[in-house]
Amino acid sequence: MNTQPLRTTVIGSYPFPGWLEFACQYLHNFGEADREELKEDAVIAAIHDQIDAGLDVITDGEQARLDFNLSFYGFLEGIELEPAPLRRFGPPAHDQRGKHKIVGELRAPRGLGTVPDFERLKRLAAPILSAFNSQSPITVKTSVPGPYTLSGRLLPNKQYPDRYALTEALLPIVRAELEALVNAGSREITVDEPSMSCYAHREDTKRFVDIFNRTVESVVGKCHLSTHLCFGNFKGRAVGPRQYAPMFPAFLNMNVDEIHLEMASREFAELEIIQTIAKTKDVAVGIIDVKSYYIETVADVASRVRSCLRHAPAERLSFAPDCGLSQTARWAARQKLKNMVAGVKLVRKELGIKS
Repeated sequence: MNTQPLRTTVIGSYPFPGWLEFACQYLHNFGEADREELKEDAVIAAIHDQIDAGLDVITDGEQARLDFNLSFYGFLEGIELEPAPLRRFGPPAHDQRGKHKIVGELRAPRGLGTVPDFERLKRLAAPILSAFNSQSPITVKTSVPGPYTLSGRLLPNKQYPDRYALTEALLPIVRAELEALVNAGSREITVDEPSMSCYAHREDTKRFVDIFNRTVESVVGKCHLSTHLCFGNFKGRAVGPRQYAPMFPAFLNMNVDEIHLEMASREFAELEIIQTIAKTKDVAVGIIDVKSYYIETVADVASRVRSCLRHAPAERLSFAPDCGLSQTARWAARQKLKNMVAGVKLVRKELGIKS
């Protein structure tokens, strides 16, 4: 159970500052030291916004990554990165993300890059957190994509004839990354498998659970482990039928401490599922719609928290946006997070829970 009842957290990603978006178009003009400076400055900005909002759990905003999972392919050997997607124009959709050819055995001798990201976050956040943690401890979290999700951007070949074969090849790579993070001192990790939640309606959910549990088995009990079950958010678009019914009860057997659910964009349909989850796990409820530019008010948030409390006890609940915030403009993300924290604190006060 959470040490802070009704804690506030995020999934992982945060909007790039405008100057970083611009700089990314001209990275060939920057030296290695220049690029590292860009990353550090962007992480500092993400830390600032999250601390300013008052979150209990923060991340580096994935500012050093080009994308939640696409950037990880740059660490994989045995693939040929596709220079451009098949469709560039027209309404944004998931088919505008390119797929990569496999040209050899899949390996990641340098890891997937999350350890240096975590170490950068620790170093840059330390001076800020030292001032806050004496009053209300703030946790730092790292997000890693699971092997099934990573396999989605790779094209099968003779060696890896289907997505499950690709997943099995990637599984030990992701497991090793999780082990390296724990060894580096990471105590809160989210293993994101949005592809599992997007395709649970048509795939074997028990097989998904087996894949997930084998991925995390070596770090279970060594960190606060969570998973994020959403329905896709590339360019603010979903990619699967937005229903949790196909996932449960199978996903209750995922070996995690916490399951995060996308609720706000779905008008809190199936909210009652948190009662079942909370019997054995913590539940992080998405109460901020990252796909909408309606800014949830403090009163909106407080009302949503109270609704969740009808189904699960405070010590089992965390609150977060529905998904990562990378596809939301920074001005909106900042205000949404501030109002989320203020609304949760309002309910804590009503319940006599110390913030």
